[in-house]
Amino acid sequence: MKVYISADLEGVAGSTTWIETEKNTPDYAPFQKQMTKEVEAAIEGAIAGGATEIVLKDAHDSARNIDISNLPVNVKIIRGWTGDPMCMVAGLDESFDRAIFIGYHSKGGSHRNPLAHTLVVNADVKINGEYASEFLINAYAAALHGVPVAFVSGDVGLTEEIKAVNENIVTLPIKEGIGGATVSISPKLAISETKRLVEEAMKVDRDSIKIELPKQFNVEIIYRDHTRAYRNSFYPGAKFKPHNTVEYETDNYFDVLRILQFLT
Repeated sequence: MKVYISADLEGVAGSTTWIETEKNTPDYAPFQKQMTKEVEAAIEGAIAGGATEIVLKDAHDSARNIDISNLPVNVKIIRGWTGDPMCMVAGLDESFDRAIFIGYHSKGGSHRNPLAHTLVVNADVKINGEYASEFLINAYAAALHGVPVAFVSGDVGLTEEIKAVNENIVTLPIKEGIGGATVSISPKLAISETKRLVEEAMKVDRDSIKIELPKQFNVEIIYRDHTRAYRNSFYPGAKFKPHNTVEYETDNYFDVLRILQFLT
């Protein structure tokens, strides 16, 4: 059984401010370690649940956060950014049985996590009229290859969104945002529960956790800066929309991933 893991940092236990998420800052180290431990727990749970091969994508910021020294021999890790439109799930294809997302967070504009954003902090993304999270973007990317997402950990707002998309996806709510603060479960509990729930998620029927791709996609990228919106509206097939927005329509989800790769 082949499993894909994509890992972020803004949804791990305790992370609250941007300086805690940025490499080479004094507050980064504890949360880099927590990200690593939660990822290791997910790997242990996946193997206990039957995984024989795992591909791990470090998908936060520089994509060089996870301490790789204790990774099992059946794990390959993708560090750095490939530059292809699959982005946070680069390397994922139809050969995988299921995907797991660790340390994910609420969508841009949400009040449920002080670190909420979607891809970048200076723009928001809508798909078919709804603000989109990185979970949704990457779950659709996995669905493009017929791969269901089995487990997601992150903030409470994100886990509520996921349950509305597919209630059979196993989730672990790790923290709740209140203004600029977070209320988080114990880091040790986050680690133990990740291992336990990922093992459970490996046994969930694949068909029950599949997400169906929409047949048509209307994408809106809403920028803080109108000059950037105007410039990016010249992307092939895109158009400028009032209030700093670039709009794009397609029936091919890979086209969605491509425009997000170039314009966010």
